[in-house]
Amino acid sequence: MKQTDKVDVIVSKVLDALPIKVNKELVIQIFKFIIVGGIATVIDWLVYYILYNFLGVNPLIANVLSFTVSVIYNYIASVKWIFNVDKEKSKKRIFIEFIVLSVIGLLITEILLYLFISISMQKMLAKIIATAIVMVFNFVTRKIFLENNNKAK
Repeated sequence: MKQTDKVDVIVSKVLDALPIKVNKELVIQIFKFIIVGGIATVIDWLVYYILYNFLGVNPLIANVLSFTVSVIYNYIASVKWIFNVDKEKSKKRIFIEFIVLSVIGLLITEILLYLFISISMQKMLAKIIATAIVMVFNFVTRKIFLENNNKAK
């Protein structure tokens, strides 16, 4: 696990108060992912909203552009604060894996947006639903590919 910070301490205390046993490291990691993902989502939605509503950019193109801005923030925060990145991998490889996983998430988002908009769903609602689905995909795939889960702890 990465260096302990205030979030680790707070979440750990809350978990200690619960009457059930949980994997603290995983719960703390998920909590941090939610914080970083929430901030990245706000960045993504805000850029998307401005591009689509104020600049008249096509929703699918606006989505690609908003994704690009938010993924830069998300990469930096994810490797520095959330995931215990595999030290045996080069930074270049980690970045490439992160981008590939993010692009797959983007493709899933694009497909979902296209489908939702084609059935006349409101565009921001379509974006919200697609984002929720892809957030789960992002956590699971980043956990699998960015961390070295094959080593004994």
